Amino acid sequence: MLSAAENELLTQTDVGTGMGSYFRRFWQPVALSEELPDPDGSPVRVTIMGEDLVAFRDTEGSIGLISRRCPHRGADLFYGRNEECGLRCVYHGWKFDVSGNAVELPNVVPGVPLHDNVRVTAYPTREFGDMVWAWLGPTSDIPEVPQLEVGLVTPERRYVTKQLIECNWAQVMEGDLDASHFSFLHMPAPSVVADDNPVAPVDSRRLRWIRKNPIPDCHILDHDTGFVIGWARSAESEGIYWRVCQFMLPAHGSGLSALPGETYFGFTVVPITDRACWIYTYAWNPERDIGPEEREKYRNGFGLISELGPDYVPLRNRSNDFEIDRQVQKTETFTGVKGFAEQDLMIQQSQGYIVDRTRENLAASDAAVVKFRRTLLEAAKSLADGKEPETPWRTEAYHRRPGSHFAAEGTEFEDVLIERFGHPRGEISSLAAE
Repeated sequence: MLSAAENELLTQTDVGTGMGSYFRRFWQPVALSEELPDPDGSPVRVTIMGEDLVAFRDTEGSIGLISRRCPHRGADLFYGRNEECGLRCVYHGWKFDVSGNAVELPNVVPGVPLHDNVRVTAYPTREFGDMVWAWLGPTSDIPEVPQLEVGLVTPERRYVTKQLIECNWAQVMEGDLDASHFSFLHMPAPSVVADDNPVAPVDSRRLRWIRKNPIPDCHILDHDTGFVIGWARSAESEGIYWRVCQFMLPAHGSGLSALPGETYFGFTVVPITDRACWIYTYAWNPERDIGPEEREKYRNGFGLISELGPDYVPLRNRSNDFEIDRQVQKTETFTGVKGFAEQDLMIQQSQGYIVDRTRENLAASDAAVVKFRRTLLEAAKSLADGKEPETPWRTEAYHRRPGSHFAAEGTEFEDVLIERFGHPRGEISSLAAE
């Protein structure tokens, strides 16, 4: 368990907090490119780590991310006019470009210093992997966007979306770093004899092995951007079934069931406030295009991707108790909740908006969760002591994969990673040939 002070440090990301300062040393996704499709199109509200901002694509296609409050008298710039390379406040016509500079103050007398001095807070942006990324940290020196593989494949080989989650960001990450729950949360009801489960994105063999072993052997190796975890279960005559998950700082995670040739899943968690977050979820396949049928499957909810309604809100959510069906819970699935992703979101949000980690009773199966907490807490404390993190500059080291693998009994975890990925940390040196 954590102390109350440690729990606050881990979960609070507003301006001026220790974890908030640490997160601001990394590029963060703030919108999907599809939300800003056209030059001079509609602005989009963005709240990230407690800051209320607005994003817009200007006449030349550049994306601005600026404070929502006009520095004149505080009007909301979301209602502004996006025109001629700037966002104009509709209250008095003050206009700002993507860099936050005031380009027109039509109700201010010419020659007044205000014309040269006034500006609005603005953050640098980049587009990568169909996501809009923003840099909210010190601007004296800015690294490149982390080179996640989803952004390096062609658009035809990826699917990217996001979903709103009404709980603290750390609960979402910890859910991904917990392999034991797969033997329960995503399984058929105990009364169901068949091993097949239509809500789980794995075949019946893998499902059987996960169901039979709720205490997999956990192996963790550090790498330049975080750590990689391997969970090992008996695969009967096929040896050992390994499920490999990547954690990359500050809040990138992955699915872990893809065998070679299958589509990979990953996600990035971005705090909105301490009580809500966005999960940017993505699927990619470096070996082939993701066709219309597979895309439709993702639009309807599959794997880490929820079935979404308007504004990227999951259809099954806190407000409707995730449409839990108690009869289905008795006779078909362990939870009675439809959807692999929704089952995760339901249980993570059930812990409360911010879980009280002082009251936990952890087990050995929580080793990866403990590793995650220690890593983030040490990083935030180190920054508070004046040591800037090096990880944001290791952009190429974000080029890693998760996945599954079969190995002979007794195979070391590093050898599993070499067999599966060609590298003892899950790194890949190049994309598959086009």
